[in-house]
Amino acid sequence: MARPDKAAAVAELADQFRSSNAAVLTEYRGLTVSQLKTLRRSLGEDAQYAVVKNTLTKIAANEAGISTLDDLFNGPTAVAFITGDPVTSAKGLRDFAKDNPNLVIKGGVLDGKALSADEIKKLADLESREVLLAKLAGAFKGKQSQAASLFQALPSKFVRTAEALRVKLAEQGGAE
Repeated sequence: MARPDKAAAVAELADQFRSSNAAVLTEYRGLTVSQLKTLRRSLGEDAQYAVVKNTLTKIAANEAGISTLDDLFNGPTAVAFITGDPVTSAKGLRDFAKDNPNLVIKGGVLDGKALSADEIKKLADLESREVLLAKLAGAFKGKQSQAASLFQALPSKFVRTAEALRVKLAEQGGAE
């Protein structure tokens, strides 16, 4: 029979997996407590970084319907549970790992899809959600102004053509 404290830990971890947009597994071997504190701050407010026990976390992930991470639960493992923008937290992990080579990104999951360490680094290379939305809004605005110019060009071209035809007919009528 499972001990109540372990069952509670599994239930809490399973809830974190379910409520997170993404989860990134890392190996933290060789990092000091102050470095881990700095890492937690660099992830932002929308992420929680927790050092976990592999067996309990594997059980919790499976309970949450995530079985793609099973191979990553070896060695000292910590999980970044991301509830906000995954790009921001991925950037925080990537930047911290550049400065602290002891942090190794193992892999993770984003909206139920497994991600390799390389895919998480590619995610970190994306621009933030706000920047992408601003670019999209700019593209829409540009297309609208192109459409407005096109709609204005058609009547004015018709008017210029009609005027040129009127002048030509007037010249032909005056020449006879």
